[in-house]
Amino acid sequence: MARVIVVGAGVIGLTSAVRLAEAGHRVDVVARDLPRETTSAVAGGLWYPYLAGPQEKVTGWAARSFDVFTALAEDAATGVVLREGTEVFPAPAPDPWWRDAVPGLARETRLPAGYVDGWTVTAPVVDMPVHLEWLAARLEQLGGTLTRLNLSGLPATGDGVDVVVDCAGLGARLFAGDLSVVPVRGQVVVVEQVGLDRWWLATSDATPTYVIPRAADVVLGGTEEHGDWSRTPDPATADDILARAARLVPELAGAKVLRHKVGLRPARPEVRVERVGDVVHCYGHGGAGVTLSWGCADEVVSLVGPPAAG
Repeated sequence: MARVIVVGAGVIGLTSAVRLAEAGHRVDVVARDLPRETTSAVAGGLWYPYLAGPQEKVTGWAARSFDVFTALAEDAATGVVLREGTEVFPAPAPDPWWRDAVPGLARETRLPAGYVDGWTVTAPVVDMPVHLEWLAARLEQLGGTLTRLNLSGLPATGDGVDVVVDCAGLGARLFAGDLSVVPVRGQVVVVEQVGLDRWWLATSDATPTYVIPRAADVVLGGTEEHGDWSRTPDPATADDILARAARLVPELAGAKVLRHKVGLRPARPEVRVERVGDVVHCYGHGGAGVTLSWGCADEVVSLVGPPAAG
């Protein structure tokens, strides 16, 4: 049986590992950070192509992921639900460039104060800590392993290792020598669930604002701070997020704050999914790791190729 080592235990690494194991490979995931410690665990989990290119490839990967998440939503254990939501704009706006990735999108006329245009779509919302645990359990069920390991470089092939899959996110700056990968800091505030069942998004402002309800809480964001490596929540930023979210969804005013989180999105001019020798690179997903996860994982499987005999 061929052996594949996947570096990285965020949503891209685990999803790729699951798909590889389903294809018949022996898969071992190694990572400095375990799933709940990754940037993926901080993500609001709304399916939405954000900070990722090129547009044509992203649309294809996102469409594939949309289909898989729609199927996964039938199983509560996956952490995936389908929720209707609306993106709003302060000025007239065209349909999004990724319009072809979703089965239905309608212009919205019931808009919050201060917005004149918007569209509504039913999209997957993924409770990321739950989904990451489900992916890890699925990998184990398929015979794969997950090990904490602080690497100084990508593992070497040979001695039983056939292919290495680089899903290291920001770690690709070191592991792939790729300085085009930069952090885009995202801070969120998680508040109590106040009865919300739909998501809201306003991305046309200088800073994106989003409200993403989950079963037990609501994720409020956010920030888009390019080149900022700080993982420490900023109190003033948190106050700003709460104020913006309450303007967008007034029901959130006074909601109890449960926790503050920061994630560093691994942004790159274009997502890299490419095989070089015995290494398959899959990183640079920006703010769209969840959105592109299953589509990119399927491409990783095609680049790795069929399992070796024996």
